[in-house]
Amino acid sequence: MNVDFSQIENLLISEIKLLPVQARIFLLVVVHGKMNAENIAKQLEISTDEALDNSKKLMKLGGFIDMPENEFEAMHPRFTAVNMYRKMCEREQIEFKKNLKVDNIGVVLEKPYDDARTKYNNRK
Repeated sequence: MNVDFSQIENLLISEIKLLPVQARIFLLVVVHGKMNAENIAKQLEISTDEALDNSKKLMKLGGFIDMPENEFEAMHPRFTAVNMYRKMCEREQIEFKKNLKVDNIGVVLEKPYDDARTKYNNRK
């Protein structure tokens, strides 16, 4: 399955209200695995401070697990997408209900997430 990351990025921005840089950071860590702020900055060609600040915000938004040494890791995307959506609903004071677009973010990112975290990624 080919993943259209620009479409997923747009959904993260429109449905979960992430900033564009936060959506790119989230996708980078989901697809490539645990990273520190320096690696994120280098991969996305942003400053280390911008990478660090936005990665810490993603922890508060429910996207990343709290890790030591300014490292950042995402939880499983099926859980994380809904978790970030729930937190956004609380912030925006809107009713939390099933959102198929958000559910699909998790479904689409599941294989790249698993592949980045296992050496046995030959599943078909």
